Amino acid sequence: MNTNCDLCEWLHHSLEALRLFSYPFDLAALPANGIYFFYETGEYCNHGEAKSRIVRVGTHRDGNFKSRIAEHFLLDERKMAFSRDQSAPHDRSIFRKNIGRSLLNRAGDGYFPVWELDFMKRAVRERHRHLRDIGKEVAIEAEVTRILREKFSFRFIEVAEENNRMGSEGLERALIGTLASCPLCGPSAEWLGNYSPKPQICESGLWLVQHLKAAPLSPAQQVLVTAAIEMTIASGRGTP
Repeated sequence: MNTNCDLCEWLHHSLEALRLFSYPFDLAALPANGIYFFYETGEYCNHGEAKSRIVRVGTHRDGNFKSRIAEHFLLDERKMAFSRDQSAPHDRSIFRKNIGRSLLNRAGDGYFPVWELDFMKRAVRERHRHLRDIGKEVAIEAEVTRILREKFSFRFIEVAEENNRMGSEGLERALIGTLASCPLCGPSAEWLGNYSPKPQICESGLWLVQHLKAAPLSPAQQVLVTAAIEMTIASGRGTP
């Protein structure tokens, strides 16, 4: 296995041994630590047959796997009750922010500069709160939630050690590099990400801007991925 296409095909095929989670799902069934792989309705990889294409890879700091997934799908809907002096859900999930960016750009909506601001920062809230249209933000957040819950699903592998998940030697960057370098796995013409103002997203077909140029999986990292898949199945959490 020595080409990026081969590695991408191997990754897609290997992960199919794992359970596919779709909304609604039991958060308690997810691990404390791992790497997740998102799939999107209508997006397919091109390795010989129509299989769902991985459109995002992500991980987290120690112990935060469940909270990251919960933020993406907005499982705590009380977080929709935000004001000008509080951050919106997309400030806690770059995945949600990227989907919102594409929605706004597709609509030619002038609210884009405000959506870009990070209102988790007090200085930003104090300086720019007057620009916010909370009704508009609530409507965008609701549409982002609908899209994520209706069109996205995910698999995961359990990886306990943070240094094996993230950082310069972590699996996350190599997994992203593997997917981004495959010449066969591109987005469909209807993919929402085609409207992203981020050229990295449009060009890669992934809801990501980081690690797209990273080196693909090494043979040693393939062994780690295989072991993680086996461990995830053995734990019962990844069993289809």
